[in-house]
Amino acid sequence: MLTLASDTLRIAALAGGVGGARLADGLQEALEAGALSVIVNTGDDFKLWGLHISPDLDTVMYTLAGLADPVQGWGLERDTWMTLEMVERYGRDPWFRLGDMDLATHILRTQMLNEGRSITEATGDLAAALGVPSHILPMCNEEVQTKVSTPDGMLDFQEYFVRRRHADPVTGISYQYSLVPQMTPQVGLAIEEAGAIVLCPSNPFVSIDPILQVEGMRAALARSSAPIVAVSPIVGGAAVKGPAADMMRSLGHEVSPVGVARLYRGLVDGMVIDTVDGALAPRIRDLGMEVEVTRTVMKDRAGRQALAADVMNFCRRLGPAKERAQA
Repeated sequence: MLTLASDTLRIAALAGGVGGARLADGLQEALEAGALSVIVNTGDDFKLWGLHISPDLDTVMYTLAGLADPVQGWGLERDTWMTLEMVERYGRDPWFRLGDMDLATHILRTQMLNEGRSITEATGDLAAALGVPSHILPMCNEEVQTKVSTPDGMLDFQEYFVRRRHADPVTGISYQYSLVPQMTPQVGLAIEEAGAIVLCPSNPFVSIDPILQVEGMRAALARSSAPIVAVSPIVGGAAVKGPAADMMRSLGHEVSPVGVARLYRGLVDGMVIDTVDGALAPRIRDLGMEVEVTRTVMKDRAGRQALAADVMNFCRRLGPAKERAQA
C-alpha cells in the first residue's frame, strides 16, 4: 500500500453521496495536504425552513473532516435531534433528518449566501473551519435542481429519495435552473492541474451526471491529459448503497459494471470493478477501456485506504490519456 500522506500526485475527484465521500477520504489520506480536489454534486441541494441544505457537500465535508457518522455515512457522529423533536411538537413533519449540530452548518451557509457569498466561497470557509486539508468544490455556483420522473409524476430529488424512500420507479431524470450552470474557475483549475481524475463510486445518474452537465465540464475533461478512471458503484448486480441499481434497471440499463461502463464510454480511460465482477472485465475492455479488478467495497478505513491506493496505482499504469473527442 502507498505510504499515507506522502504521495505527490494531484487528483480531481467527482463525487456525491456516501460512497464517493468514503473514497475521497481514502484519497485524502494517501495524498499530500491540498493535493485532492473533490468536485461535488449540488443537484440535490434544496431549501427547508428557509435554510439552504447541501446534502452531498456536507457528506463529503463531514467525512473528510473525520466527523461523519460512521454507521449511516451521512450527518455528524453523536449528533442529537432535539430541534426536530420540537418541530414535530409544532405539528410539522420532520421528514428530512437534520441533527442539532448539523443545523449549524445550514444556518451559517444560508447566512453567507444571503450576504452575497457564492456556494463555492461558503463551502471553502466551512471546510477550512473544520480543518479539511482538501479542496471541496461545488460543481457550480448556480442553483440546479435534480428532478425525478416517476409514474406518479415529477418529483424533487429529496422528495423521491428521502420522503418517499426512493421506492418509486424512475422513468427519467432532468435538471431545472434559472441560470445555466457554469464551471467555476476553481473547478477548471482543479481539472487542469490534476495528474489523475477519478469518478468516485457514486450514483451515475443523480451524483455524477449533474456534474457532467455543467457547462464546460465535459470539454475540460476531454482536454485533460490526465487518465480518467471510474469506480463502479454496482457490485454483484446491486448498489453498495442507495438507489443506483434500481435506477439503472428502471431506465433500461444493465445492472452491472458493464452497464456503468457504457454510461461512461468515451469519457473514461479505465474502470475499477470489484473482484466479484471480475469475469465482466473482458466485456468492459471491449468498450475501449482498461480494467482494474480489486476490492471496492469499503467496509472500514483500511478498505478506503486500500481502494484509494489501487485507484492511484491504476492511474499511474494508464499514464497520460490518449486524445479524447471534444465534448
